[in-house]
Amino acid sequence: MVKLNKIYTRTGDKGTSGLVTGERRPKSDAIFDAIGAVDETSAVIGMARLHTAEQFPELDAMLARIQNDLFDLGADLATPDSGTLSFEALRIVPAQVERLEREIDRLNAELEPLKSFILPGGSQAAAALHLARTIARRAEREMVRLSQQEGSQVGPAALQYINRLSDLLFVAARWVNDKGAGDVLWVPGKNR
Repeated sequence: MVKLNKIYTRTGDKGTSGLVTGERRPKSDAIFDAIGAVDETSAVIGMARLHTAEQFPELDAMLARIQNDLFDLGADLATPDSGTLSFEALRIVPAQVERLEREIDRLNAELEPLKSFILPGGSQAAAALHLARTIARRAEREMVRLSQQEGSQVGPAALQYINRLSDLLFVAARWVNDKGAGDVLWVPGKNR
C-alpha cells in the first residue's frame, strides 16, 4: 500500500520525477505526459460523477471502477520493464479491457443507432462525459507516442484499455442524454 506522510519531498525541485523503479527522469519526459493525461482523465471523470452519482447509480459505479483502473494504468506506465524488475509490476490486464467492452455493450444496447455525429452537450452529465472522452483520447495519443519512443514499454492491454475507455465515455454520454433522445446532432453546413 501507499503511505504518504509528507506531501512535498523537494526531490522534484530540479525538474525530475521518479518512477516506480526508482529511476529519475526529466518531468518533460514522454512518460510523464502519458501519466499526466491519464491522471487528468481520472480527474475529469470525477467531475462527471458529480452529475451521475444520484441520477445514474449504475453508471456512477462503472465510473468509480474506471477511476481505480486509471490509477492502475498510471502505475503500469510508471513502471517501465527493462527486464530486470525485482518485483511484479501492476499492469492493466485483458480482463479490465473485457469489462469495459461488456459495459459499453450494456449501455449501447439501449441506444438507437447514430444517424449523425454528436456535438458535446445535451445535459451537464453528457457534456462532462464528452469532455472526459476527449481527454481520454489525448491520453491515448500520449501513450501511443510513448510506446513508439520506448518500444515495448507500454503493454497492449494498456493501449486497448485507454482506447475502449473513450468509447465507453461516448456511449455513456449518449446514455445519460435520455438514451440518445437528448443528443445534440451535428448539422453539416448549418451556419453557412
